[in-house]
Amino acid sequence: MPRSNIASIIKKLDTKKVFVFDLDGTLAPTKSPLEPSMTKLFEQLLTVKKVAVIGGGKYELFQMQLLDELKPTPKKLFNNLFLFPTTATAFYRYNQGWKLMYKLNLSAAEAKKIKHTFEKVFTEIGYRHPKKIYGELIENRGSQVSFSIYGQDIVAVLGKRGIRMKEEWKKKHTPLKMKIAKLMQKYLPEFAVRAAGHTTIDVTKKGINKAYGLRQIEKHIGVKIKDMVFIGDAIFPGGNDYAITKTNIDYIPVKDPKETEEIIREIL
Repeated sequence: MPRSNIASIIKKLDTKKVFVFDLDGTLAPTKSPLEPSMTKLFEQLLTVKKVAVIGGGKYELFQMQLLDELKPTPKKLFNNLFLFPTTATAFYRYNQGWKLMYKLNLSAAEAKKIKHTFEKVFTEIGYRHPKKIYGELIENRGSQVSFSIYGQDIVAVLGKRGIRMKEEWKKKHTPLKMKIAKLMQKYLPEFAVRAAGHTTIDVTKKGINKAYGLRQIEKHIGVKIKDMVFIGDAIFPGGNDYAITKTNIDYIPVKDPKETEEIIREIL
């Protein structure tokens, strides 16, 4: 998006009713908790605006990255927070605790087919996995099946070193990830395939993407999409935030959580 367009959106931030954020790479470093500076700003934002978070990670990752860091936050502020993990195939809202409102699970047969298709694509292109893997390579998240280059737990095991490894892989090999995603979509036309995060590819039921998530926010929170703003680090063709550009939402692309902090300060 041209910087002039971003400037025009920033000028009307005070008129927006819901602020929608991607999680991984936007609010928090990949598979890591919010930084203290972000936690403070996010809590301040909840005092004045409704906030929705949509990410490819499962609910347990939302807990680790976001909710655990917000434990000191007054619980009444959680009435302004809405969580849409696994690309909005699940929705949680606060009511004396976090309650699951819906979840669109894949069947066992669907999950098995997706896993076998990943293996088929790897064989077809001659892809070899890294020698050291951390956790599951292909994880069934219930409503989403996700492949991660180094395994799902690299950051949990290696911490900042794991983040650096993911960032380096992203810089060097994103075209490879896009190639895998493109072939997966070719062989699975009945599903939705997205390149997500730094090193991940997500597969959900067809029609499930972050535009779907925005429609769920509209439905469950009662705010029109035109009255929202989306902030994400993957608003580009093939990125897992790109689908939101097909709606009439205003959006602001960011490179990392530090840029997101700047946007939140503008909102405040």
